[in-house]
Amino acid sequence: MIVTITGSGTSQGVPVIGCECKVCKSENYKDKRLRSSIHIYYKGKSIVIDTGPDFRQQMLNLKVKSLDAVLFTHEHKDHVAGLDDVRPFNFSQKKPIDIYCNDQVFKALKREFHYIFDPKFQYPGIPKIKRFKLDKGIDTYIEDIKIEPIEVMHYKLPVLGFKIGKFAYITDAKTISESEKNKLKKLDVLIINSLRIKEHLSHFNLEEALSLINELKPKEAILTHISHFMGLHDEVQKKLPKNISLAFDGQKINLSQ
Repeated sequence: MIVTITGSGTSQGVPVIGCECKVCKSENYKDKRLRSSIHIYYKGKSIVIDTGPDFRQQMLNLKVKSLDAVLFTHEHKDHVAGLDDVRPFNFSQKKPIDIYCNDQVFKALKREFHYIFDPKFQYPGIPKIKRFKLDKGIDTYIEDIKIEPIEVMHYKLPVLGFKIGKFAYITDAKTISESEKNKLKKLDVLIINSLRIKEHLSHFNLEEALSLINELKPKEAILTHISHFMGLHDEVQKKLPKNISLAFDGQKINLSQ
């Protein structure tokens, strides 16, 4: 399995429009963050988790030639806004793109991208998708790839993370129940959100993320969904334990499954 961080930033990305802070003005490529997403290549399948506003650029940056499935964590715009840009994959693959989401996300997609679903707007240029339902506690499969949804809470909004073998991806979490935490133990790699240094209403801050990592004890942990308030990448990285790192766009993680 090859996991690529296609975006490691929070909803505004980094740099933030109009901001003059040292992080936003940094010339280090590790301080330039598109909206949070990952690409997974596993067992011959090309899978993306979330199609945020930067989805098109992320696919171009990674030179992704094919797409088999999209998994959606939740319905916020920084995680779904780029869905329209599956169209080139429709054209090249000559088939709909499989999307996996729960009912609340699907309801939002039908509202935000009504022209995909409304028969009045059907014509060859619109995105073509095929929806598969996700639910907490029910495993799903992309052919022989087992996907285990993990429910976390983004303040009061349920969000799905995903576990594939000994790898898990969690974003936009503030709390996780004990039963869901138990599914995240004995991992080789955990990617988990960590917004900033100060506490936040709906996201783990750095201290909370590190505490959870210490509790779950993955072999390696990578922090994502990072804002400019976290600080400069290289300065923060020096303070982290050896098995914990800040994500950066384009980072590749190779896993043996």
